[in-house]
Amino acid sequence: MNADEFRRRGKEMVDYVADYLEGIEARQVYPDVEPGYLRPLIPPTAPQEPDTFEDIINDVEKIIMPGVTHWHSPYFFAYFPTASSYPAMLADMLCGAIGCIGFSWAASPACTELETVMMDWLGRMLQLPEAFLAGEAGEGGGVIQGSASEATLVALLAARTKVTRRLQTTSPGLTQAAVMEKLVAYASDQAHSSVERAGLIGGVKLKAIPSDGKFALRASALQEALERDKAAGLIPFFVVATLGTTSCCSFDNLLEVGPVCHKEGVWLHVDAAYAGSAFICPEFRHLLDGVEFADSFNFNPHKWLLVNFDCSAMWVKKRTDLTGAFKLDPVYLKHSHQDSGLITDYRHWQLPLGRRFRSLKMWFVFRLYGVTGLQAYIRKHVQLSHEFEFLVRQDPRFEICAEVTLGLVCFRLKGPNSRNEALLERINSARKIHLVPCHLRDQFVLRFAICSRTVESAHVRLAWEHIRGLAAELLGAEKE
Repeated sequence: MNADEFRRRGKEMVDYVADYLEGIEARQVYPDVEPGYLRPLIPPTAPQEPDTFEDIINDVEKIIMPGVTHWHSPYFFAYFPTASSYPAMLADMLCGAIGCIGFSWAASPACTELETVMMDWLGRMLQLPEAFLAGEAGEGGGVIQGSASEATLVALLAARTKVTRRLQTTSPGLTQAAVMEKLVAYASDQAHSSVERAGLIGGVKLKAIPSDGKFALRASALQEALERDKAAGLIPFFVVATLGTTSCCSFDNLLEVGPVCHKEGVWLHVDAAYAGSAFICPEFRHLLDGVEFADSFNFNPHKWLLVNFDCSAMWVKKRTDLTGAFKLDPVYLKHSHQDSGLITDYRHWQLPLGRRFRSLKMWFVFRLYGVTGLQAYIRKHVQLSHEFEFLVRQDPRFEICAEVTLGLVCFRLKGPNSRNEALLERINSARKIHLVPCHLRDQFVLRFAICSRTVESAHVRLAWEHIRGLAAELLGAEKE
């Protein structure tokens, strides 16, 4: 494909993408295929001679689309949103064209410097404490990770290195293995499974702290666990507080937990993967109060801030905590400006070496929407979730299971878990809308998350009528 054909095919692809997104509402949101459906539809080996572009596009519709779950359908209410916007798609095209691997400033100065500035822009949108911003000469700063799971793991590994070196400084004979076998990390019993996974990869114990009646981590429960483990000779070193849990969008009490971590000298990492986007709205900023106690903070613009995957924003108060844990400097990666103090090399902030020019997506989205446009988008989703909550509360057969704060509603049919499992099976088998469940204590609960950029009140109301109809069928069948 030469430049002339690329121009032509590129225009065709933009038209295809625009048509797909404009017509996505008419597509079945959840695919009706069985595992292994795709392999018989494509040859067992790559073609020896080139295929035509027309054949490939035809196969997209014939082979790929039947197996796609349409996350951007206005009838997709599962998981949490994954962001999508035309400005971000255009920026991704430019990122692919530039094609730099921005592991260091020298590898592409603009890639490094735009990321530093965009993370400061976003930090100021959230009103983060100045300690988290790079600015002209700050000790902190932000970095784009691939996911919140990566950010949690990076923070845990940095905390592990920091506490190990501190203990070895006071006790030079202490081995790393002797320290690691005593290290303990903590998170709420509502924390995402990726936190537990970070503990497994990091080779440290992770303990789940019971949450309160609102599914939040409180200081008293954390302090009790810390005291118990210290008395047993263990070394508490890392706490994850979640703002906007996956199950029900509950919020750990940072204003309580933060001072405990500060007093105990324990690294506090704040995971706001979904909810963090809402903190750009003044009316939701209080949910972030207490972040000043954190050592690191992370949320995903690629969930709810119209920046396509992947773009997970992570800030630290002291970037040397990260670079001290991950820095290696082979001669082939060194450059003459790396010790100037004016720039950073992001390869020292992350697990991989290579990195894409992801800050272009942030730059395009922030400039083409503006802060007010992004705020309006968040507010619309929150309003729609409260509309769904209102509809549920009008039906005495159903109950709301957790406080509705942002764009997630947890609800269920009153009665046994088996009834709700059967209702969810009917909902997803019908494939008109898509939901996923969660467990809150011993209850099986349905989650209704406002996800699509194009979802409107009419879609929410249609979804509710569909759910009510299936519930009526289920309850009627139970009486037979």
